[in-house]
Amino acid sequence: MSTQEYIINDIAPFNIAANILEVQDIFNQLTYSHVPVKNDGIYIGCISENDAHCFEGTKQLKDYLFSLETFFVREKTNWLDILEAFALNNSNIMPVLGKDNSYIGYYELSDIMSIFNDTPFLNEAGGIIVIEKEQRDYSFSEICQIVESNNAKILGLFISKIEGDRVQATIKIGHIGMNAIVQTFRRYNYLVVSNHEEDRFLEDLKDRSNYLDKYLNI
Repeated sequence: MSTQEYIINDIAPFNIAANILEVQDIFNQLTYSHVPVKNDGIYIGCISENDAHCFEGTKQLKDYLFSLETFFVREKTNWLDILEAFALNNSNIMPVLGKDNSYIGYYELSDIMSIFNDTPFLNEAGGIIVIEKEQRDYSFSEICQIVESNNAKILGLFISKIEGDRVQATIKIGHIGMNAIVQTFRRYNYLVVSNHEEDRFLEDLKDRSNYLDKYLNI
């Protein structure tokens, strides 16, 4: 899936000789979290909006080079890696460099997110299951085998949470009847975190609990 068509060039990088007031004015006009900075035509990093508004307007960018954040992606970088770069750097703009480190342009976060929105994980009908297990015990191959053994197809699978020694995986399944899949995951000692209306296991536990309450109240 090509992302090069999303590269934007409508904002030129600031030169390090630019006044901070000029940078602040640009941020007041835009909704970007960062803007790129160059020195002698070479990209050297981004300045954030938060930092720019804290600096003295009469000074120049070169007085605050220590504050630049040097994140970027390459022209051929995969869209998932681009999305990861956005998340790691808490930015909504991502500079793009060529093979010779020349500045090509930048991506907007919303454009890269639109690619994700077009994947089967989001736009195909199906159900979501969130499961949890210890890191040492889970495997993608086992998860796929469990789903496919119930005649269902996986539309997407990713690790959605890691906490301590526990891992949560979110699975998009192209299948409406989820009860058999949920029960199979339990038989393999997975904790099913998500709620499912057709989960007969939980309904059975609820019925047993209600029966016990009635028995104890006799």
